[in-house]
Amino acid sequence: MTPIVTAGLPIREYILVGLISGALTYLLTGLVRQFAIRAGAIATPRARDVHVLPIPRMGGIAMYLGVVGGMAMAHQLPVLRRAFEFSFDPVGVIIGGGVIVLIGALDDRFEIDAWTKLAGQVLCAGILVIFGVQWNAFWVPWGGNGNNSLGSLVVLGNNQGGLLMVLLVVVLVNAMNFVDGLDGLAAGLGFIAAAATCTFSIGLLDSAGGDVGTYPPALIAATLAGACLGFLPHNFQPARIFMGDSGSMMIGLMLAGATTSASGKINYTRFGGSDLIALLAPLFVVIAVLFLPMLDLVMAVIRRTRRGESPFAADKMHLHHRLLEIGHSQRRAVLLIYLWAGLLGFGAVSLTLFNKAGVFWIAGAGLVLAAIVSLIPRLKRAQSARAYPVAAAPEDTHDSAR
Repeated sequence: MTPIVTAGLPIREYILVGLISGALTYLLTGLVRQFAIRAGAIATPRARDVHVLPIPRMGGIAMYLGVVGGMAMAHQLPVLRRAFEFSFDPVGVIIGGGVIVLIGALDDRFEIDAWTKLAGQVLCAGILVIFGVQWNAFWVPWGGNGNNSLGSLVVLGNNQGGLLMVLLVVVLVNAMNFVDGLDGLAAGLGFIAAAATCTFSIGLLDSAGGDVGTYPPALIAATLAGACLGFLPHNFQPARIFMGDSGSMMIGLMLAGATTSASGKINYTRFGGSDLIALLAPLFVVIAVLFLPMLDLVMAVIRRTRRGESPFAADKMHLHHRLLEIGHSQRRAVLLIYLWAGLLGFGAVSLTLFNKAGVFWIAGAGLVLAAIVSLIPRLKRAQSARAYPVAAAPEDTHDSAR
């Protein structure tokens, strides 16, 4: 089938849809907060929690309604309606997102067990696969034919692509769930990841000459970015409401849907077979955009299994906990993680849009700056210890059993 091409890039339309999604989320969050209080969906402080007061959750319901509102607006715009006419990706994300928000809302209220949630996550991933949201192919840097060709293209069958999609959804859903430990952290990371994915998708749309097959990922990412941004004023420290599992799991599922819709169906032939960075860009962008939550997830699983615990067992050794231990305040820790995520995500996207050497230098300098800022409290403590050494305590000669 010959791809249908539209004139120009609908950037203003995507911005409008994102703003609609954000405005609806912002306005509906107050109503959802009242509903959560009446329903008893309250996060009571536990030993591993940072907050000290009971806070209502279920904010993911407002975020989902904002996404649906943004999608409905997109369907009324002649240009963006093509995303629904030539692809089922947005519909699959709406239905799968609705189911996972329902599962998360039940967990926010009744705290269902981890295996039941895992089964629900697999179900929602299967919904995406049914609607065609899955990886079809990806490029690997080996196995080329030697005729000025770099690497080879791995084409996936329906079963292979479906299994890969289920795995990606489960990993991202739990990664976003694990990272949701400080006020505003998951919402901010969701916004940064979605905005970077939307930017990458618009770049794909431009390079494809406006092929409507590249419209859905930008639409999914734009509505998610708007919902996260609209929820953030209610959730930034001090939070008045938590998104709960209904929100964090929805963010993970939509990010999996958007990145797969963008990178899993790319026509690699337009890269020419000789530009290594361009060929690696789809996988590189996905990894960079989602690096921090996935790293936190992998470290948590390794840490807990080494202790002989369940991978779902809670602890206070996540990335944000470590920043608090170093000496950062809650707000500074959240902003630092934003900085890291932004540098990695938008740095990877910039490689596909701008001069690569310039991007490497700017992103490298930014990462060095972020590392220095992250370590400042520890460096200050070390400097203070050298300047004002604590006198050694006299040895206690008394019986230690007294």
